[in-house]
Amino acid sequence: MVGKKAFTSKQKQLARLAKAMGHPVRIAIIEMLLSQSCCYHGDMSLEIPVAKSTLSQHLHELKDAGIIQGTITPPTVKYCINKENWSMAGKMFEKFFQNDKNHG
Repeated sequence: MVGKKAFTSKQKQLARLAKAMGHPVRIAIIEMLLSQSCCYHGDMSLEIPVAKSTLSQHLHELKDAGIIQGTITPPTVKYCINKENWSMAGKMFEKFFQNDKNHG
């Protein structure tokens, strides 16, 4: 590619985080996990109004993005916020939004 720059790793990472948080169910999951230390998948399915299989798909997306982490102890799975990655994401978004002030 002549004259075009590839996307930076930070741009890719920020887009991945934004995509992972880009659904109301995922926001509800994050809010639930932020309000308590951890939560079992079964408990979440009582609070979040979607089918268990749909909930599992959303949990998987958040886990893949590194926003949450899960501990599997058959037959249960316990999820919690990945505090290190959550803090990093907050800093990345804050810096991204602060950039807007410099351009307008």
